[in-house]
Amino acid sequence: MARRLADKRCLIVGGTTGLGLAAARRFLEEGARLVIAGRSADSGFAAQAALSALGPVSYVPCDASRPEQVERLFADSVASLGGLDVLYHVAGISGRRHGDGPLHECTDEGWQATVDANLKSTFLTNRAALRHFLERGQGGVILNMASVLGWSPSPRHFDTCAYAATKGGIIALSRLAAARYAAEGVRVNVLAPGLVDTPMSTRAVGDPAIGHFLQTKQPLGPGPGRPEDCADAAVFLCGDESRFVTGVVLPVDGGWCVSEGQYES
Repeated sequence: MARRLADKRCLIVGGTTGLGLAAARRFLEEGARLVIAGRSADSGFAAQAALSALGPVSYVPCDASRPEQVERLFADSVASLGGLDVLYHVAGISGRRHGDGPLHECTDEGWQATVDANLKSTFLTNRAALRHFLERGQGGVILNMASVLGWSPSPRHFDTCAYAATKGGIIALSRLAAARYAAEGVRVNVLAPGLVDTPMSTRAVGDPAIGHFLQTKQPLGPGPGRPEDCADAAVFLCGDESRFVTGVVLPVDGGWCVSEGQYES
């Protein structure tokens, strides 16, 4: 059976932990040649070592909210891979520990930190990928990470306005890019997970009230999703099976967007 990403030259930004690490594992299993990027060198080199048995992978340290580091990341990735076919941008933060929260409580610092880590970083990596794809003239694939909270809010348990705004912004940015660059053979799509059990979601996953809520809000689980759920969807959207798909926002949410969710009385 042919592997679905055979010989695809892929860059996963935020590929060292959580959703990105699960995707890196699946990409390698599907035959990709891979660069993973992340801010923490400890996590990055540990991920590279863990993944190396599956296929060719290298780690490049990068804070994707800094333009000069993104430029270096793409130069290093293109040199290492001999080009680039796929960008999967997973990197982001929740923002809560920086001061994100309800609109009337969100701090200036919380807003800016979340915008930089989530929306600005996506802009910078997408811009760099598009410049490479357009210069090469052979198309390419961009997949961005949003969240169901970008359009399906749940404020009792997930009231972080900057996070929701950045995820909505990623959707708008991606759909505009999909429309603008389809004629150049560039596809741009978005994954929008519900609550997935990752290191970033430890607070929510461990909260008994949220656990009760998810029984009916994400009934396919029931409860939190697995990182592999998003990884499998990413393989599809980054591979040739989805060659006629662009501008899609795909919820990987266990039913979140079509379920009411019941609160504890």
